[in-house]
Amino acid sequence: MSEVEDYTGRTGRNETREEQLDRNWAELLQELRVLQTGVQILAGFLLTLPFQQRFEKLDDWEVVLYLTNVVVAALTTAFILLPVSVHRRLFRKRLKEMLVSSADTITKIALGGIALLSAGTAALVFDVAVGRSAGVTAGAALLAVMVVMLVFVPLRLNRLATGKMLPAAEEKE
Repeated sequence: MSEVEDYTGRTGRNETREEQLDRNWAELLQELRVLQTGVQILAGFLLTLPFQQRFEKLDDWEVVLYLTNVVVAALTTAFILLPVSVHRRLFRKRLKEMLVSSADTITKIALGGIALLSAGTAALVFDVAVGRSAGVTAGAALLAVMVVMLVFVPLRLNRLATGKMLPAAEEKE
């Protein structure tokens, strides 16, 4: 078996394209399992709130924020489950590359949902516990941190890795 090129054109593991797609699919499924646990914890927390005595004291803003968080949790759960549904539809149709590519995109959307859900839940908790301005500040700050962590850090790491690993990039500098 000869070396194969990865998505950047570099040679890497000694695996066929099919083996690479199988490995990528397994890695995506593991990432989705981690995401699912986080969403389940946040969604479970949200679903217990209406049964608390203090829930009746929420103002209109807090109820809307709560219901928005519930919708985001449900949609994020759907996005986490979507690659499994796609896999069932594409199973045995020799469309593994399409499956892995679409699951990658879907997983990125699910990460965005988790960022919104985390920020929204923090905003709700801070709003109820400390006040509206603290809730808005906490939600906005957490969302900003999540965007940096989920978007800009991976982009920066990709640029660093690409710049250091590709000889052509080093020659241009």
